[in-house]
Amino acid sequence: MNDAGTDGRGMLRLEDVHKRFGGLEVLRGVDLSVDRASVTCVLGPSGSGKSTLLRCINMLEPPDEGRIVIEGRTITEARGDDLDYVRQRIGIVFQNFNLFPHKSALGNVSIAQQKVLGRSREEARERAEQLLRRVGLGDKLGEYPERLSGGQQQRVAIARALAMDPHVMLFDEVTSALDPELVKEVLDVMRELAREGMTMIVVTHEIGFAREVADDVVFMDQGVVIEEGPPSKVLESPQEERTKQFLGLVLEH
Repeated sequence: MNDAGTDGRGMLRLEDVHKRFGGLEVLRGVDLSVDRASVTCVLGPSGSGKSTLLRCINMLEPPDEGRIVIEGRTITEARGDDLDYVRQRIGIVFQNFNLFPHKSALGNVSIAQQKVLGRSREEARERAEQLLRRVGLGDKLGEYPERLSGGQQQRVAIARALAMDPHVMLFDEVTSALDPELVKEVLDVMRELAREGMTMIVVTHEIGFAREVADDVVFMDQGVVIEEGPPSKVLESPQEERTKQFLGLVLEH
């Protein structure tokens, strides 16, 4: 990885990022800049490239073209140990919880700390317990995923990502698989992270959350950023016709 200059607030920068799967170009030249301790909400229809964008940012899907810079370091060519550096600094939580069914909540949050960060079993369990309490699951430490609600499982997944002490957190439609009454408990955890100054990029259809928490809103369609700006601008008075059309449909439901 190469070092690159960065200003004091710049946390993450994408420059002309492209991603193809076979003949399908999913990202078609995305530019994005994310400030430290800010929340960026990414909106857009299904198939617009939002999830692929997040997977490129933490190098689960390396871009085909363009450059990604985190904290002044270019990570686009990261391999081996450099890739571990990326994954530790950029946590990601998916729509599906991906918990180990044979491990308790405590075990799920502990295991990567031991294997990736080299923490002792005791140290990892202490940190896991602290984080599970932080997401409101202090009474569920020994429960296995099958005994937890969807909202509780998603909060375990968030605690697991936080256990790696990331500098940036990515959330990929983390409430879309949940029953409506369970959405709030997950969004409340994310609100608290935002208040604590975690840098976050959130792919979501929760317009109310974006309006309340986001510093910037990005609207994507067909692999490009159509419109970007503060929530008051993008959500309340969008300039682009495609943004207006999308918000009209979403806000009707």
